[in-house]
Formats: sequence, structure tokens, C-alpha cells
Amino acid sequence: QVQLVESGGGLVQAGGSLRLSCAASGSFFSINAMGWSRQAPGKQRELVAGITSGGSTDYADSVKGRFTISRDNAKNTVYLQMNSLRPEDTAVYYCSARISAYSPVLATDYWGQGTQVTVSA
Repeated sequence: QVQLVESGGGLVQAGGSLRLSCAASGSFFSINAMGWSRQAPGKQRELVAGITSGGSTDYADSVKGRFTISRDNAKNTVYLQMNSLRPEDTAVYYCSARISAYSPVLATDYWGQGTQVTVSA
């Protein structure tokens, strides 16, 4: 059973920083792309940042220059460093990973349970 477990959310003042972590556990062949999405109350979930297995990254325009995604393949973990946080960054943050669990050539998207990030003005 593949699981993604997030940690690192919390309450921070505007301008502050937080670092989210997400570790994949279980039995699988490989982890392909990984990413972070967020969902604010009353809004649709949006992709915040993504990283390929080779380390290429992409960001939503709203977080470019403030957030940094990285991964440690040896630990099966993806991180999201969030700096210069704003109240509008308040949301539940979810990590995701495309994992080849049952076959080395077929991959499935897995999601974490979410972690709350609250930025106060």
C-alpha cells in the first residue's frame, strides 16, 4: 500500500516561512513526477509546484520567486520551501506523486491527506 504523508504545515505571520515535507512509503518500483497543490475554502484545487524525476521544476505564477520545490530521491521525499508568505497563501496543501507501484511501466497518481497552512495578516 503506497502512502504519502505530509508534515510541516501550521500558522505563520505574513512574510514568514514554512517548509512542507511529503514522504512516500510502501512498496513500489519508482516515483516519477511529484508536486504540491493547494485548495483554499470555496476555491478549486490548484497546482502550486511540480518536479520531475530528473529535477526539472515548474511553478504557478502566484508563487514564483517565493516557493521552491525540491526532492530527495533517496528518501522518497518532496519538499516545498515557502518564503514571503501572504494571507492569500492560506489553504490546505496536498502533495502528489506519480508512482509505479504494481508494474514498472504503469503509473498511478497518489495524494497525501493534506496539511493546513494559515498565514495571518
